[in-house]
Amino acid sequence: MSTQSTAGIDEHGSDGRSGAGPAGATPQPGATVDHPSRSDWFVRGASGLIGGPLGDHAAALDRPAGREGRFWTAARIVLALVCLTLALHWVQKSPCQDGAWQNNVQYTRMCYTDVLALYYAEGLNEGKVPYADHPVEYPVLTGYFMGALGLPVHALGTDNLGINQAQWFYNVNALVLGALAVATVAVILSLRRRRPWDAALFALSPALVLTATVNWDLLAVGLAAFGLWAWARTRPYRYGMPLSAVAGVLIGLGGAAKMWPLFLLGPILVLSLRAGRFLAGLITTAAALATLVLVNWPTYELYPESWGRFFELNTTRPIDWGTLWYIGRYLDGRISPSAPGELGPFEWLNANIPTLNWLSYLLFGLACLGVAALALLAPRRPRLAQLAFLVVAAFLIFSKVWSQQFVLWLLPLVVLARPRWGAFLAWQFAEVAYFAAFYGELLGAATSRPVFPEGVFVLAASLRLVTVVVLCGFVIRDILRPEHDAVRQTYADDPDGGVLDGAPDAPWHQRWRSGVAVDRPVEPVPT
Repeated sequence: MSTQSTAGIDEHGSDGRSGAGPAGATPQPGATVDHPSRSDWFVRGASGLIGGPLGDHAAALDRPAGREGRFWTAARIVLALVCLTLALHWVQKSPCQDGAWQNNVQYTRMCYTDVLALYYAEGLNEGKVPYADHPVEYPVLTGYFMGALGLPVHALGTDNLGINQAQWFYNVNALVLGALAVATVAVILSLRRRRPWDAALFALSPALVLTATVNWDLLAVGLAAFGLWAWARTRPYRYGMPLSAVAGVLIGLGGAAKMWPLFLLGPILVLSLRAGRFLAGLITTAAALATLVLVNWPTYELYPESWGRFFELNTTRPIDWGTLWYIGRYLDGRISPSAPGELGPFEWLNANIPTLNWLSYLLFGLACLGVAALALLAPRRPRLAQLAFLVVAAFLIFSKVWSQQFVLWLLPLVVLARPRWGAFLAWQFAEVAYFAAFYGELLGAATSRPVFPEGVFVLAASLRLVTVVVLCGFVIRDILRPEHDAVRQTYADDPDGGVLDGAPDAPWHQRWRSGVAVDRPVEPVPT
């Protein structure tokens, strides 16, 4: 029997218990804001250092969501916090901003950024147009973005020889990428009107302090967040269909920047299938793929070799630092030493990159099938953010490349999927440890003098891997036992689900799950 509620669903498919407004994220009148000092065991325990959880009589801080009468609301505080975090990031990167990088300062101060390095490596300092004059190692929208900011800076520097072009380029990028990070927090706040403090997980993330402008990943993060926001506003009637297309366009643009936002389409399709709202998921997927093709086609048609550079690098690239496969290479000779001249299994994969590629794709594909099975077999339909996090995490776990800034991919998804501070901070600690170990490894490679034994770096990489796997385990547990889901303790169903929010399971799924008649009454979800 389906456990999706049909009670209280109006003619447009919205569930009054999950919040008014098109996404189910706008609070009902009288709906109070969640306070982590009461609902999160870690924050509740930590709050003892400053006097304990928020009291029952703190009326000024416990007003219904949307009715705060003061300027410094929770949302504004969180937005101010992310601005502070980005300012700290800018300070952390400031030793590298002049581009001089003498005496390995980019490693000793841990301030390296591709934004500065690639201003020269991609020929932007010479006025070269990405793809037309120089192949670019990234998907096309990232290349367009680099050119859109870099070429005006070069033109300005040509007329004003006294300016440091690379520093201007970095600062312009930092400003735009920072704006996208703030916009991502605003999206999280919009999706979590009753849980605004969840967005503080993103805003105060140590990983954001360290990696925000290491590369252009925040471009894809922002576009993916906008896509989720548009999907959350889809409704099951004809005026909601255009929003499905808008969500697809935004996700497609994100995929044209970094590819991984396309992984959101799988969860959307599977959940739409289970809910009997497959048309909305199909429209979103079609719009995303059409957008991806339209953005790529001009470059593919005009500069096919430059366009293919990204795919060439990814297919020929060996095992990269910090991945599951790198850890395996390290363990090859220590757990089961090979005979002289023989290669261990992971070292053999590194020497046979096509096999490594297919094995990585196979494991990721099996993980996706597992997530799809979980979505269909779970006693209650999972939330979109939960499945999205699992799919993107699975890609990173099995990928042969896991760069330091890829943590930004998971950051908004884990906030929406499992807003619990304890496990989140453990993961952030692991990411910071990996960040420090990674720069120690870089410095050792640059000076030919190891900073610490190789095992230290492998330990940090293993800690990062384990904490991500643990987060996946917690999310799976929340799916199988929804009473543990923090978001569903505040919302009746899925505030990110849009057309799925509050919808019953499709009749075919009800029959498949239990064999009951389609017209049998469905038990409501407890409120």
